[in-house]
Amino acid sequence: MTATAPRPFGRTLCAMITPFTAAGALDPDAARAHAARLVAEGCDGIVLSGTTGESPTTTDAEKSALLRAVRAEVGDGVPLLSGVGGPDTAATLRLARQAEEAGADGLLVVSPYYSRPPQAAVEAYFLRVAESTGLPLMVYDIPGRTGVRIEPATLLRLAEHPRVVAVKDRSLDLLGATKVLARTSLAYYSGSEELNLPLYAVGGAGYVSTVANVAPRQVRAPLDAFDAGRTAEAARLNGLTTRLVELMMASGLPGTVTAKALLDAGPVREPLQPAGHEAADGLRKAYEELLAA
Repeated sequence: MTATAPRPFGRTLCAMITPFTAAGALDPDAARAHAARLVAEGCDGIVLSGTTGESPTTTDAEKSALLRAVRAEVGDGVPLLSGVGGPDTAATLRLARQAEEAGADGLLVVSPYYSRPPQAAVEAYFLRVAESTGLPLMVYDIPGRTGVRIEPATLLRLAEHPRVVAVKDRSLDLLGATKVLARTSLAYYSGSEELNLPLYAVGGAGYVSTVANVAPRQVRAPLDAFDAGRTAEAARLNGLTTRLVELMMASGLPGTVTAKALLDAGPVREPLQPAGHEAADGLRKAYEELLAA
């Protein structure tokens, strides 16, 4: 990684799950405890109310209460981003303002989904969000879920806005990311654990990781080794995480489901369903093997 790569929200961020009680209500106390553990074990920052945080099925009031609870726990020294974005621009703007009022340091803004707008409309949407608050934006490119890509050319234009400062990249397009990195000062955060180290090596800022909910030290270790100049060690440590990453993120189950299968964090909300016994047992075995490595 280059010494000048920007890191507006730190380097190692967790896309935090949203803990619920057994009855399915928001559990602020569990959220505070989980956030404290993440910070203690090496997460520089936390993203709340993203996909992993079950944002489609949490209310606006719950999102705000979650942010306030975690802020009270971790203090002002840990960057907190709140997820906003969706198919309705007006609702996105409302959530953005709410997050600013609740104490967010930045916004994770997913591209508008389902309606599949053209690139000019995608660009206009992000600019509207950028103008709605004084908070910096991390735009979230995840076409596998949204149905629409934020094209590199669109990112080049968005980078001209002073509050568009970062990208969470789950496009699986390392070439496209490298092109934008070469021409802008945008901070690129990997949103795909298998690309954490490769993206970092070409100038990325770090990652926003679901797997960090359960193994924050192990997900961080390859980047620490790379920064220390131990590139072979970085590759080895990265390889150790492969099996757990595969089961958590590429097994056909959403990361929220697999993370909660390994944590005492309450149920997932419908339409999601909990992991079955066989999947949970496989996750537990891979997790224990990683901790023992």
